[in-house]
Amino acid sequence: MPGYELIDNKEFSEISQIFKKSKTLFRMGFEKQRKGIFKVEEFEKKFARKLNSNYALAVSSGTAALRVALSTLNLKEGDEVITQSFTFVATVEAIVESRAVPVCTEIDETLNMDPDDLVKKITKKTKAVIAVHMLGVPARLDKIKKICKKYNLKLLEDTAWGCGAKYKNKFLGTWGDMGAFSFDFAKTITTGEGGMILFKSKKKYEAAKAWHDHGHENNPKVPRWEDTRKSSGFNFRMTEMQAAVGLAQLKKLDLIVKKQRENYNKIWKKIKSLPGITKRLYPPESKISADALIFFVKDRKKAVKCRLALLKEGISTKILPEAYTWHFAKEWTHIKNLKKNSPLKKSFNKSEILIKKSVSLPIFVNFSDKQIFKIEKALRNILK
Repeated sequence: MPGYELIDNKEFSEISQIFKKSKTLFRMGFEKQRKGIFKVEEFEKKFARKLNSNYALAVSSGTAALRVALSTLNLKEGDEVITQSFTFVATVEAIVESRAVPVCTEIDETLNMDPDDLVKKITKKTKAVIAVHMLGVPARLDKIKKICKKYNLKLLEDTAWGCGAKYKNKFLGTWGDMGAFSFDFAKTITTGEGGMILFKSKKKYEAAKAWHDHGHENNPKVPRWEDTRKSSGFNFRMTEMQAAVGLAQLKKLDLIVKKQRENYNKIWKKIKSLPGITKRLYPPESKISADALIFFVKDRKKAVKCRLALLKEGISTKILPEAYTWHFAKEWTHIKNLKKNSPLKKSFNKSEILIKKSVSLPIFVNFSDKQIFKIEKALRNILK
């Protein structure tokens, strides 16, 4: 979550360029007055190049990224999209807003989708799978991708927490048909709000670009007010100011991930020998974004004690154990479409056991040795 830690004059300089030269905050049109400054387009191109992808589309949020990606699949009411039980509620909300039925799988010790349970959840109505790289650790993409290919399903990646991470030396968000990213204030790089979608297919990219802009095809042969269109859409556009911040933050991505990994390893080295502690698993050949360090303890009671001890030292936890109800499908009884799929309170028993005994430490760029000492001290007092 350190993108905001590194906000400085570089972001201000990018934004200032808009006000000094362009004075245009809208991503489309106004070519004469903007004097060649197109921050959103520049951000898209540089993000795609950075992650070795074909096409990128900037949008207003990570949730919007998922919704816009799903719009390209022509889902019909009653179609099913499978994701995992441990994710932020936005993943399921995007499915519901696409008129599809969300179906959730159990997770395994990676705290990501269990491929074995994925196979069990596939039906004739299944159209797509959203694999989530929860808190910076890759899902088992090789197995999930093989399953999608076997059953002719589209694979989307929810890479909200995985920007800059890799699996088998390939960036997360580039394995599936599309990859969705979040740039909210607590993500690896931030634009305050904002998101991005990566595409392999030019056809899907063009369809998504039109749909996120009310159906505008941005036909160069006609002015915008006479623009051509083939479908309806919605407004999920990113602003020029958001993109300006994103451009400065993108230059810092390598440093952010490097420092996160370093601090992750420092902390784990200090706490790994404590009794009753087991680190979350991640697939071999993973290069995690190190957004958070998650470990398992005996049970939820012990996990809560760890959090309270950390808070006394001025150290926070992240989602686990304090905020799991916003990130666990069993608790989402307010989502009617999800309740139709299964009786939630009897579902996801394996996932619940794993989640409730988990403790998640947020990783910052600017972690000091003193803070790391406090983490060890707090946990040692509880786990001794």
